[in-house]
Amino acid sequence: MPIKTFRGLIADGAQDTIVLHTNTGSVGYRIVKFQVMQDEPGQESAEHTLKIYKTSQTVIDNKVDFSDQRLLGVGLWHKHSGVTYPSDNTVIFDREIFNQDIYITHQDTDGSAPANYYMELEQIKLDLNENTVATLKDIRNVA
Repeated sequence: MPIKTFRGLIADGAQDTIVLHTNTGSVGYRIVKFQVMQDEPGQESAEHTLKIYKTSQTVIDNKVDFSDQRLLGVGLWHKHSGVTYPSDNTVIFDREIFNQDIYITHQDTDGSAPANYYMELEQIKLDLNENTVATLKDIRNVA
């Protein structure tokens, strides 16, 4: 399966849109990799929380709720003063297939610095039934 890659620098408190929708909805995607890194490695401290959603978010925060069916993945990057190496943690709900745009949010709880992200999506050809299921799931998730 082909892999599509996306990368960006996202401001604190911002949301990026990854445009994936098509007219027919016949292409689905699955996240296979999501990485986060602060914009100035070696900075004294940073606490970045980046979340991937199926729907646009009106509130950008660092709260993580795994029961939220709109949430596709989370990437965390923590670096504190006095600590030589940063820690990072990524959780991806990798079985989820979607065929609409997705949204990445960012919150830095230790300042207001931007953060980098890198994401790989596996492209999946959807038959008519899979297309219908993916589209209906996306429609049902609209708040």
